[in-house]
Amino acid sequence: MKKFRKFVAMLSVAALFASCAITLPVDATSNPIGSKVGTATATGFLGIFFFNADASIRTAAKNGGITKVATVDMKQTNVLGIIYTFETIVTGE
Repeated sequence: MKKFRKFVAMLSVAALFASCAITLPVDATSNPIGSKVGTATATGFLGIFFFNADASIRTAAKNGGITKVATVDMKQTNVLGIIYTFETIVTGE
């Protein structure tokens, strides 16, 4: 019984730090992929409160020094429904 309680306690701690992430394609153009990658991130709490958040395609391209966008992906991460992160990933030249 002691081992079972210890197992349940460890499982509860692991669930507390669990997160989920998914990356989805958003757009693609006929421009070559290129070697440059730019990202822009927005992090929020409870899905409501976002402060100084800019995960736009324009900001991601600017951060990567990209003038010709080839692909755009969006990565969404959720930690226990409390912390949400949206990251735009742009590739191009």
